[in-house]
This record gives sequence, structure tokens and C-alpha cells, in this order.
Amino acid sequence: MGEPSQIALPLSARGGAQRIVVGNANAAVVEALQAPDRWPFHVAVLTGPPRSGKSLLGRWAQGLHGDTLEVVDNAQASDETALFHRWNAVQQGGTREGGALLLIADAGTQGWHIALPDLASRIGGSLPLEIGAPDDAMAGELILAHAEARGLSLPEGAADYLVPRTTRSFAAIEALVAAIDRISLERQTPATMSVWRAALEALHGPQQQRLL
Repeated sequence: MGEPSQIALPLSARGGAQRIVVGNANAAVVEALQAPDRWPFHVAVLTGPPRSGKSLLGRWAQGLHGDTLEVVDNAQASDETALFHRWNAVQQGGTREGGALLLIADAGTQGWHIALPDLASRIGGSLPLEIGAPDDAMAGELILAHAEARGLSLPEGAADYLVPRTTRSFAAIEALVAAIDRISLERQTPATMSVWRAALEALHGPQQQRLL
């Protein structure tokens, strides 16, 4: 797979363009979302870890396909009977103007406990799309993307320094950039190495010192 890239998404709540990094963890998901006509029963279930961009990808897919794709976010909290009827409607060409259905769930399909047997069997037959953990290359791009979104200027080499010293998860990387931004503002200094180190220690504790 090539280097991580970014795709533009619809306008955010602040009115600015949002972007999501495409890398090892989600490239297969992005590819599958472009072709809902290939999904089994025209239904897919998108899951992934917290802060991994599931909802943003759902919005992006909705923008690509318009009314031919219905997106249900937070599906695991939806009424199961209603979801069952939505699944059946897709098979009858009744999803808005007929098309496909994307269900976005916080829990993985193994952790999504569905009480309604008919719905459980249908979800089990749908296409599972799961966002994984970012590798080093994607983690570096995520750091830069979060910094850009915050208007935070990071010197060259920041990602190379930070990636080996933080947890490889979407939520942890976002929290790290937020901590760097906060400490930089509190100190009224640029986000250089001393700020990176303070942010790492704040998030990971004194044991982080051995890596600093």
C-alpha cells in the first residue's frame, strides 16, 4: 500500500473543510464505501475504535452516493425492529430511492449484542467493514492532520519524534495533539520539543521519561 493520503469531507460545524487520513487502518474501508453495489444484500456494517473517523467516512460516503445510500450512525443504539425493517426495505428497493444501507456502530460486530434474532442473522450476512489500528506512517499523518485542524504549527520532525513515544490509537493520537496545543498556549511558546515532551509526560506519566 502507498503512503497515507487525505480525502476531503463535507463542511464541518465550524464551516471549514474536514479531512480524514487514509492509511493502512482504513484504506480497505474507503475502497469498499465507493462501491455499495458490491455489498452483500447492499448492506454494510462499519465499525472501528473511538475517534477513528467512522461518522466522517459515513458522511463522505453519503456525499458520494446521495439518496441511493442511507447511513444510520450509532446503529447499535437504534431500535432493532426499525433496523430490521430498513434492512428489508433495501432488498425491496425502498431505501429512499432504492440503493444501499450503511450501518455505523461503535462496537465491533462481535461486541454488538442484537436481541432480535431476525436482525442478528441479517446483520451477520452484511458486509463487515472494520477500521483497524494505525501503523507508524498513518500515525504520523494523523498527528499532522490534527495539528493542521487546530491551526497548530509543528516543526519538521515532530511526527518522527512523537510516533514512537505514543500509543498507536486514534484517540491517543488526537489527545496528544490536543495536549501539545494546550501546553503551547499555556506557555505562550511555539510547539517545540520541550512542549512535546511535556505533553507526552502529561499523557503517559513519568515512565515516559526513559524514552524522552
